[in-house]
Amino acid sequence: VREKNRQPFRVASTKVNKMTEKLKLLYLCTGNSCRSQMAEGWTRHLKSDSIEAFSAGIETHGLNPHMVKVMAEAGVDVTKQKSENIRDFADTDLDVVVTVCGHAHETCPVFPANCKVVHCGFPDPPKMAKELAEQGASEEAQLDCYRKVRDEIKEYILTLPESLGEK
Repeated sequence: VREKNRQPFRVASTKVNKMTEKLKLLYLCTGNSCRSQMAEGWTRHLKSDSIEAFSAGIETHGLNPHMVKVMAEAGVDVTKQKSENIRDFADTDLDVVVTVCGHAHETCPVFPANCKVVHCGFPDPPKMAKELAEQGASEEAQLDCYRKVRDEIKEYILTLPESLGEK
């Protein structure tokens, strides 16, 4: 049913020697403002020796300031990252695409066979914080939504790249 909505996505060229190159991994989310940015930041911070990380969205919404704040609290500077669109990676030779939200997973473009697509969904911090705000929660309680997802994403990143073979 969803297959007809997916657009083909080409990958530039195949790698000659994967043993000497870093894994090229793209995190894909709806707006590339929060979860995918956290994942890119954590991967660059924790796994830059083995993974070249990117992030993109089906759309671009800019960097979420609350995400930037909670990542900084954890010692990860994401201020040099930018919100990018999946189309910006049409000529990038990717090994793995990890969708981090349900919408991106459902609308993810079709990638060539040599690019593995994995789904690892995380809750949406802005949505959770908005719901708390509507109930009168403090800003600190709202930021805790971002911290919780930040920490869940970190735990996932710590399993990479080994866990990608299990999906």
